[in-house]
Amino acid sequence: MSTPITRQALPAHSHIAAQAPGADFADCYCFSDPCPQASAMETYLTVMGRTPRWMDFLMAVRNQVVRLVGLKNLGAMQLPPDAKPASGYRVGERVGIFSLIHLAANEVIVCDDDKHLRVQVSVVKHREQGQPMVSVSTVVHNHNRLGRLYMAVVGPAHQILVPIMLRQVLHGASAAHR
Repeated sequence: MSTPITRQALPAHSHIAAQAPGADFADCYCFSDPCPQASAMETYLTVMGRTPRWMDFLMAVRNQVVRLVGLKNLGAMQLPPDAKPASGYRVGERVGIFSLIHLAANEVIVCDDDKHLRVQVSVVKHREQGQPMVSVSTVVHNHNRLGRLYMAVVGPAHQILVPIMLRQVLHGASAAHR
């Protein structure tokens, strides 16, 4: 049985919600927590560690295209297999393609701040009607015209690809627990 992934507002009492005022893009996808005892960082590492190969292919294409307009190569989404444990990360450190900017048991926020935009991704663990849930949110602030152009292309694709990726990650996680 597949876990439904729903698009929702940013979690009201989350740190990421406080980052949303003035944002040019924000979205949030929520699903039942497959591992309620894990911290938000452990959940983030699990999601990134199970990023489908096709997402890394799309990132490689993105990296080649944006290089033509002077934007940086972010690398691959999937974390290397030798990534350190969740307890080893501290605010300010790199976690894959992002920098860790907020770390709490129930929420982690990673960020990439470039000359064209600031992207923040959050994993929040919370309860809805007594059920353990996970919300994965993205907040983007454009810095200039290039950021607006970039998000005009990436924003709609993001809203299609992220739920697909999360479904695949959750399917892989449930298969691993069988």
